[in-house]
Amino acid sequence: MKTTTTKTPIHAVWSWVRRQPPKVKAFLAVVTGMATLVLLRFIVHDHDNLFVAAEAVHSIGICVLIYKLMKEKTCAGLSLKSQELTAIFLAVRLYCSFVMEYDIHTILDLATLGTTLWVIFMIRFKLRASYMEDKDNFALYYVLVPCVVLAVLIHPSTSHNILNRISWALCVYLEAVSVLPQLRVMQNTKIVEPFTAHYVFALGVARFLSCAHWVLQVLDTRGRLLVALGYGLWPSMVLISEIVQTFILADFCYYYVKSVFGGQLVLRLPSGVV
Repeated sequence: MKTTTTKTPIHAVWSWVRRQPPKVKAFLAVVTGMATLVLLRFIVHDHDNLFVAAEAVHSIGICVLIYKLMKEKTCAGLSLKSQELTAIFLAVRLYCSFVMEYDIHTILDLATLGTTLWVIFMIRFKLRASYMEDKDNFALYYVLVPCVVLAVLIHPSTSHNILNRISWALCVYLEAVSVLPQLRVMQNTKIVEPFTAHYVFALGVARFLSCAHWVLQVLDTRGRLLVALGYGLWPSMVLISEIVQTFILADFCYYYVKSVFGGQLVLRLPSGVV
């Protein structure tokens, strides 16, 4: 006697999505993102909470990373360079927060910077033997030099000191690309173990929430926020940076969700992903 398995609506929809060509999947991803933005606009009354949520999710991702390092005593699959870029942009943003706008974001950045420095210490000294240095081969000057040049050329036109304005721009640009070395490591290994996958997915969610915060703020103020940020190219660059850092992780997040729905503990990435 044959037994038939009943698929849930979620699995049925997911199976249909998996069968679609890449262009259709990209279109569906854009539509889903826009629908999520509309939903967030109506259910989250104070859109500043989205930025706090983004920082909180990032902190959760760091906590997952700490758990991995303490439980498994290995840093295999992690990019030291990504952690160093993260520490740099957090330190710069923390400096800008202290001298320009001390608020709740300052406290969240301080906590995240502290945990990131601990992760760097563990990779560099305590778990150095398991660090995959040959896979972590992304040259940092590929992102540092362009970000510094962009910050010098395109920065806020506020009344603050020029050094502070350039620093503010630098942390925005660095944050947008800080995950690239981690993606290179995963591209080189092709196999991503669960804790690293959870951490990178948390980064993707945090990036999306941060991007949603900016987009919804612009919509709520009917563009006045862009004027408040200054004139010239800077307001556009802020939005572009938020969108770029979201789309950088979009491909990985798709395969992460696909892996979770498929019941796979280890994420295997096909060629060409990230």
